Amino acid sequence: MTLHYEDFTVGESAEYGAYPVTAGAIIAFAMAYDPQPFHTSEAEAARHMLGGLAASGWHTAAMLMRINCDGFVNASASWGGASVDEVRWLQPVRPGDILRARRTTRAARASSSRPEIGIVDFHFDALNQRGETVMTQDNAMMIGRRGMARQHRPAKPAPAPPPRPPAAPMPPQPVWYEDAQPGMRVETGAHLFTHEEIVTFATAYDPQPFHLSDEGAAASYFGRLAASGWQTAGLWMRYMIAARARQQAEAVKSGAKIPAPGVSPGFKNMRWLKPVYAGDSISFDSTIVERRPTASRPGWGLVFSRNTGENQHGERVFEFTSGIFWQMRG
Repeated sequence: MTLHYEDFTVGESAEYGAYPVTAGAIIAFAMAYDPQPFHTSEAEAARHMLGGLAASGWHTAAMLMRINCDGFVNASASWGGASVDEVRWLQPVRPGDILRARRTTRAARASSSRPEIGIVDFHFDALNQRGETVMTQDNAMMIGRRGMARQHRPAKPAPAPPPRPPAAPMPPQPVWYEDAQPGMRVETGAHLFTHEEIVTFATAYDPQPFHLSDEGAAASYFGRLAASGWQTAGLWMRYMIAARARQQAEAVKSGAKIPAPGVSPGFKNMRWLKPVYAGDSISFDSTIVERRPTASRPGWGLVFSRNTGENQHGERVFEFTSGIFWQMRG
């Protein structure tokens, strides 16, 4: 039986999944999308604030996506995710953990522009085998309504993206918390999405038909093969880490002290604005919007950035606001 919009009632809850986490999977994902030492090396991770090897937060989000696909998404008339309001990474995910999901329906409404679908707002808790919540996620999904045929409409022209401030040249060495000024913007790189890598990621973490094959995509509103939004986000992270690595290389040359890498408590307001298709080239950037000290980690502050990706046509395809713990001088 296919689940439709009408099957998700506000307040209903369900638990499902038993997803094993291995050291090999943690390291493999990190090498592809988040190559920080506390995700790629057990020896390096032991010296970090996390106290041992832990999955990238983006890996946890991807694993939750897979649990949801197996648990209900692929049994539903899903049109894909519309947005993610907030993700919070609360506990490290370690090798040997077994993850499951708890889904709660927060709200539901019929789409005003596409009456054949509804928008369902979910809250997800990712739980480990001890019942600890390792991650929470609030997001909306587009789900088809029962008995209503899918209407194919020509895509609306994309609005012009807002003007972007000029990119600041990458500093010659990594900035400390005190140097992270609101308005500082860097372009981190561009990525060409290939058919093979879209399918490979989707097979592992987001096996919805429009991410897996040309045939499945043709029957969806995407029309052709499109990347998982979680893959787009993961690649943003990869290029951000590469930009930091270039900074560190310059610092090593000059003999400057390098700040220790921090972790992220989560992000807000992720919007997937346009599909990312095979053959698209996405340019990523990051702009610091706020910083503030934190009492929970002495010697560290929180720095918030607005992060975006644009395709080769200058159309913004996704955006979100992230936070990261940033080491202070001294």
